[in-house]
Amino acid sequence: MEYNYSITRKAIQKVRTFYRNVSRKYQYTYSKVDMRRNINQAVDDMYLIEKRWNRRIPTISRWQGYHMATNGRWYYAYTIDGDIITIQDA
Repeated sequence: MEYNYSITRKAIQKVRTFYRNVSRKYQYTYSKVDMRRNINQAVDDMYLIEKRWNRRIPTISRWQGYHMATNGRWYYAYTIDGDIITIQDA
């Protein structure tokens, strides 16, 4: 089945905030280029949910009622409504 993807601002903001904080903490070894690359990779991985990353039972209590997928680095909470996958949180 071919899915359409929708990503909430909250999910993208979680990824951006994490890598922005890494950039601040390791400012001498972690460049802005690295930060952008990691953010883009995390967002690109969201589009692999249900294609490569399998559905799991949520392990985070606030994600009850959602599906969960992981790529090994990031965990994503999402819903499926017909052919639309909405990533709710990361």
